[in-house]
Amino acid sequence: MKKFLTSVMIVLAMLFATGCTRITDGEIGVRVTQGGSIQGAELNTGWHQTLWGDVLQFPVRDLTVALNDAKPLTADNSALADFDVSIVYSINPNTVAELYTKKAKSFHAKSADGDVQLMYNYMNTLVNNAVYKSVRGYKSLEVADSRVKIEGEIRELVTAQLKDEKLENSLTLSAVQVRSIQPNAEILRAATDLVKSQNELKIKENEIKIAQAEAERQKALSQNAGQSIAYMQAQSQLLIAEAVKAGKVQTIIIPSTMTALGNINK
Repeated sequence: MKKFLTSVMIVLAMLFATGCTRITDGEIGVRVTQGGSIQGAELNTGWHQTLWGDVLQFPVRDLTVALNDAKPLTADNSALADFDVSIVYSINPNTVAELYTKKAKSFHAKSADGDVQLMYNYMNTLVNNAVYKSVRGYKSLEVADSRVKIEGEIRELVTAQLKDEKLENSLTLSAVQVRSIQPNAEILRAATDLVKSQNELKIKENEIKIAQAEAERQKALSQNAGQSIAYMQAQSQLLIAEAVKAGKVQTIIIPSTMTALGNINK
């Protein structure tokens, strides 16, 4: 009897191990009958038998959608070279079965481990539309500096769309992060050339100002040259006169206006 009971326990344990699915924290399960129909009640964390039918597992917390290599048009009709953004959304656990059965299968996606990510493709589309609409309001060279504003606008646009489609109680957008913004290469090159030419213009304008200042200095020196020479001559004559008067000079001073005959021209 003991051996029989032991055998039964082993068989039951094997059946339990192979005939159950475990729903972990952050997941919701939905039971599928042997006939393939979906039962309406969601399955919470714990073990659920799959001897008859199956149990589908759906992550409901912090699902990440990454939109990469988008090329939205800016206000100056230039396509960005690259725009990458990620969002994080969650699903109301009480709406899992409804979303899976009533929404188009194309709205959902499968993860690498085979889990169904409810409304993943749908949210991707909403984010893509919001990106193109938001970026359109900025010029190419303004987009990078407006990262925070664009993140806020994407959140508002997606939330508004969820509300319009009466999904605001089923899906919650919790985070938006713009990861990369790269303007068009031609726009960047044109901006660089513009800055370079502006710097060169400032250098030329400064050179002109320096040349003008030097010309004005030379002109002032030229105008004052005659007066300076006359002043220096007068000072020299004064010093000679004082020296003669003091008897320090034993030299006959002949006026420059005296002629060879001894007359002084007036």
